[in-house]
Amino acid sequence: MQALVRKCPVWLRGIRGREHPTRVTVRKVETMDYPLNNKTVAFVATDGVERVELEQPRGALYGAGARSEILSIHPGEIQARQFDLNPAGTFPVDRLLADASADDYDALVLPGGTMNPDQLRMNKDAVAFVKAFVESGKPIGVICHGPWTLVEADAVRGRRMTSWPSLRTDLRNAGAEVVDEEVVIDGQLTSSRSPADLPAFCAAIVDQFARAPSRAA
Repeated sequence: MQALVRKCPVWLRGIRGREHPTRVTVRKVETMDYPLNNKTVAFVATDGVERVELEQPRGALYGAGARSEILSIHPGEIQARQFDLNPAGTFPVDRLLADASADDYDALVLPGGTMNPDQLRMNKDAVAFVKAFVESGKPIGVICHGPWTLVEADAVRGRRMTSWPSLRTDLRNAGAEVVDEEVVIDGQLTSSRSPADLPAFCAAIVDQFARAPSRAA
């Protein structure tokens, strides 16, 4: 891999509000292998989504070359949260779930936040989209409270997976084998427990999504 290294001046704000000129090395990579080039990932979410559980996986997938779209149950913007309680900005909705097809995407991510999947599992379009994605065999990443929508779609029976602790009885009652691990991969499903697991979760979904065939292939 060939790379051009150049130095450029950058202003950084130092301690006590003073500005100090410094120099940092910027590496410009001319060629790079992006394992998710030509792949498009659906993020299914609505109001109450835990911001980091959408933002960090989306950033990791973007860094690997993927495009992504936020699909929701209403147009406009969805309200994000931090720790379920604190407002944490908004995300623009790219497409309504009522107008979306699993055929248009190579992979799916279901972020958590308590309010978010609780609303999704009550929406027929969200449940139908997730069910179609499961039936397609394409990879799915799910974290924290996200499995609630999979439960509603009857998609966890016989699966080995993890989740936020309060969902584990629901998962067992729906037929899943539940374990307490930072990331669990079972076939098309990659699951994690909480925001604390995001580094492992992001690495795992990039790897799993890269292994799956692309629609463009």
